[in-house]
Amino acid sequence: MEEMEEELKCPVCGSFYREPIILPCSHNLCQACARNILVQTPESESPQSRRASGSGVSDYDYLDLDKMSLYSEADSGYGSYGGFASAPTTPCQKSPNGVRVFPPAMPPPATHLSPALAPVPRNSCITCPQCHRSLILDDRGLRGFPKNRVLEGVIDRYQQSKAAALKCQLCEKAPKEATVMCEQCDVFYCDPCRLRCHPPRGPLAKHRLVPPAQGRVSRRLSPRKVSTCTDHELENHSMYCVQCKMPVCYQCLEEGKHSSHEVKALGAMWKLHKSQLSQALNGLSDRAKEAKEFLVQLRNMVQQIQENSVEFEACLVAQCDALIDALNRRKAQLLARVNKEHEHKLKVVRDQISHCTVKLRQTTGLMEYCLEVIKENDPSGFLQISDALIRRVHLTEDQWGKGTLTPRMTTDFDLSLDNSPLLQSIHQLDFVQVKASSPVPATPILQLEECCTHNNSATLSWKQPPLSTVPADGYILELDDGNGGQFREVYVGKETMCTVDGLHFNSTYNARVKAFNKTGVSPYSKTLVLQTSEVAWFAFDPGSAHSDIILSNDNLTVTCSSYDDRVVLGKTGFSKGVHYWELTVDRYDNHPDPAFGVARMDVMKDVMLGKDDKAWAMYVDNNRSWFMHNNSHTNRTEGGITKGATIGVLLDLNRKNLTFFINDEQQGPIAFDNVEGLFFPAVSLNRNVQVTLHTGLPVPDFYSSRASIA
Repeated sequence: MEEMEEELKCPVCGSFYREPIILPCSHNLCQACARNILVQTPESESPQSRRASGSGVSDYDYLDLDKMSLYSEADSGYGSYGGFASAPTTPCQKSPNGVRVFPPAMPPPATHLSPALAPVPRNSCITCPQCHRSLILDDRGLRGFPKNRVLEGVIDRYQQSKAAALKCQLCEKAPKEATVMCEQCDVFYCDPCRLRCHPPRGPLAKHRLVPPAQGRVSRRLSPRKVSTCTDHELENHSMYCVQCKMPVCYQCLEEGKHSSHEVKALGAMWKLHKSQLSQALNGLSDRAKEAKEFLVQLRNMVQQIQENSVEFEACLVAQCDALIDALNRRKAQLLARVNKEHEHKLKVVRDQISHCTVKLRQTTGLMEYCLEVIKENDPSGFLQISDALIRRVHLTEDQWGKGTLTPRMTTDFDLSLDNSPLLQSIHQLDFVQVKASSPVPATPILQLEECCTHNNSATLSWKQPPLSTVPADGYILELDDGNGGQFREVYVGKETMCTVDGLHFNSTYNARVKAFNKTGVSPYSKTLVLQTSEVAWFAFDPGSAHSDIILSNDNLTVTCSSYDDRVVLGKTGFSKGVHYWELTVDRYDNHPDPAFGVARMDVMKDVMLGKDDKAWAMYVDNNRSWFMHNNSHTNRTEGGITKGATIGVLLDLNRKNLTFFINDEQQGPIAFDNVEGLFFPAVSLNRNVQVTLHTGLPVPDFYSSRASIA
């Protein structure tokens, strides 16, 4: 019965059907829900108008109108369904079972009819939320769909039986409806549990099984019965025979039937078997949990397959479009050659026409002149010019010699396009990775939108090409040294994202990645250029601070809960470049001696900064300051600090020195020379001092100008 419940629920509202109607696809909907998912289509785009206009849309088009919609599983909790591609994209609402429904495309008209009988807008479209088939409603609207009276009756009977149903007492989770009750065991069983735990054979064959309702009445009217022996009805079960695997009474033991058998106390065996059953159920529960996780994995695979399919199709379309673009460019080039040949032929023919026309005009003129001369009756005058005319006529005739009246250009184009190799290549176009004999993975693709730098760290992300079918066992990420030097491996593993810390500030790095498997390595990806920050933005590091240190203001402000000096480091380390940061004194009571400077990561945290050889610092009071390293005090300088003072720390790793400033004035000479390696900003103070860190500052102008002069 529980399995049937999903069949009795509307796919839109998730509740039991109310006034269900039958769609042409044989699925059911609540009448109110059907009205809620109606979508009004434009008049010009309805199937009737298309048929009337003779647009040639086949019946198959109406069955596939929702192909642009996303597929949705009833239990997946995602997806949507829709009607025509031309339907308005109104916001969707999600029903309890994961199906998305469209709200009405227009507000309901003012009418005194009930919502179910209210007129439906013209050209309304309804899409089945289960099979996604769409259809246009006729003038009758929702009244044209028959009501499912049988389904209403089944729901009524189911709800009545469910209200009076008794649950099985042996189901571990989601107890099923009980079908029988054993009067001797006083237990309600469903059919699976009865067959498993109360078989109709052996010592349980004589137990009386009654319907659950009768058992509930008998249990209510009579006190709980104690299990009695089937052979001796007046005796209660008090022992358990291990060999016969059945409970026995005291008289069974006296009669000798079980005298040679191992017999144990009934209560002890009851607890033992319950424990064994619980352990067995735990194992079965683990298998069920694994099955659920496996189903989740399969559903995730469905989603991943859909996503990969979309990506695969997009890549395939892009590659084919690239081929089409290249073919169009080549087509334009070939057409240009044809046009050039066309212009050349026309020019030659037109030049020949012009030349022949001029010559024909001259010849015609000479012929007319000669004909007029022949008409002269004066012999002496004719003979004076006849020789010259005869020579001119012969000369002109010779000029019309062989080849003069032959076209210099043919009408045929001496261009023959051989497209057979390209057609053959197109017919042979296929997925190379599927047929590739070499199982070396394809070249990874760097995902530029996910690659970035922050301070002196870089995050890179990559992926396998969508059309690649050869799996990669891992990837190798390489970076150069920031100065255009050789590449070095910074990551080897299966992940497709890596963050590299500890890079140099204000440096340009080149990055590349390749994939590998058991056969070999792929070619390198394209090289990505990364630029680290010019200046450092950082805060104090709670993880490296002494436990007495108190941080606030997003770890930029620091004080201490102890009267002893405690050390805290900055989050960012420096090994190259020039870096400058400042600290303002927010509180300064009772003239303490805070210390400022740089330190290694493993510096002592419970003494003043500079007491060991892992720190280089300046400690200062209200009158003077000293530089200290490895507990050695040097360069006493007059001038101290008060509340509101600013301490500047300049670490020049290009010149390998450390300099301190108080209120924008250099405090003493250069504090330390020959500092080299990885350094972290550091401060030591006690409860009488509070300072705030300021980072991302440029190097002071006077220091920059002095460094350029030097």
